[in-house]
Amino acid sequence: MADVRSIVTGASLALALVCAGWAVYESKHTTPAGGPPQGGQFRPAGAGGPGGAGDAIPVLTAVAERRQIDVGLQALGTANSNESVSVTSKTSNIVTNIRFQDGQNVSAGQVLVELDRATTEADLAAANAAFAESQSIYNRSKDLVSTNVLSKSQFEQLEATMKSNQARVDAARARLADNYIRAPFSGRVGLRRVSLGTLISPGAVITTLDDTSIIKVDFAVPELNVGELRPGQTIVAHSSAYPGRAFNGRVTSVDSRVDPASRAVTVRAIVPNADAALKPGMFLTVDLSKERRPALMIPEQALVPEQARQFVYLVDGNVVRKREVKLGRREPGYVEITDGVPAGAHVVVEGTLKLREGSPVREIGAESTAVAGATPPSPPS
Repeated sequence: MADVRSIVTGASLALALVCAGWAVYESKHTTPAGGPPQGGQFRPAGAGGPGGAGDAIPVLTAVAERRQIDVGLQALGTANSNESVSVTSKTSNIVTNIRFQDGQNVSAGQVLVELDRATTEADLAAANAAFAESQSIYNRSKDLVSTNVLSKSQFEQLEATMKSNQARVDAARARLADNYIRAPFSGRVGLRRVSLGTLISPGAVITTLDDTSIIKVDFAVPELNVGELRPGQTIVAHSSAYPGRAFNGRVTSVDSRVDPASRAVTVRAIVPNADAALKPGMFLTVDLSKERRPALMIPEQALVPEQARQFVYLVDGNVVRKREVKLGRREPGYVEITDGVPAGAHVVVEGTLKLREGSPVREIGAESTAVAGATPPSPPS
């Protein structure tokens, strides 16, 4: 039994020596796939230097060019009436007559609602009677003063009584006028909220009145752009209720304060609304037109974001250099570069995921930024 074990152990050692020798032979006489001949140094694909065209990464580039851009702003706005008021009563009284229809156009001063005026008319009649009596006594006393039958102080007291009664007449007339609720300006009334016989209280809403011949559009602009705002700038407003229709207007005023919470300033523009298409409270998108200026533009595809920073790869001969850039305004598909890229430089648009600083590259085409929205060709697979 011991002899059998010795034979097996010897055979195993011999086989191990043969395998080890064969491995050493193969490592010295066999060239790795795609590597240099025997005795050379093997270099993995893609690790070649700038001169190795076979190892260069194919990339699509774009030329950073200066062109004119529109530096307008886009904001979200709300439509408001030129004038707007809730029609209410100054006193508690009963509605006796309603002289308007829902949605009716009314003129300034037109009577909308009449209230019960029996009490106020009686008060006015009493005030007129008292005034007439005091006025008659005052007129007769003038002759008595000249003959010293009536003292000057008594005459002055009679004059004061007459003027007091005149004031009571004016007050009674004012209370009577309050029973006629009128439109403060021309516009369109809303829904009627009272009926005949309703006892209304001060402040209770009878209806609403809006002047929508002109719409005021209020929208917020970031404080970064406050210096570019001025009255008279043109705007174009759009509403989802009217697809394809543009409402043109102009800026009339800019708020004197910046909201500390949103860091934005409110801008007001007016938009003609002769056909009453826009209604108060509607949501609008506002394009604020300013001016055009030259800017250095590259495709947004070229940006390589890293946390809060933006980078691009510039082609430098046969290699790429990674550069941090500062961004300006954006247009659909393109972005302005304010720092980090010189004009005329070639930036990598497609293939950035394979690149590192100093990676060898081979340009397969360059896209021009002169025509915004152009679709670059796809690199070969």
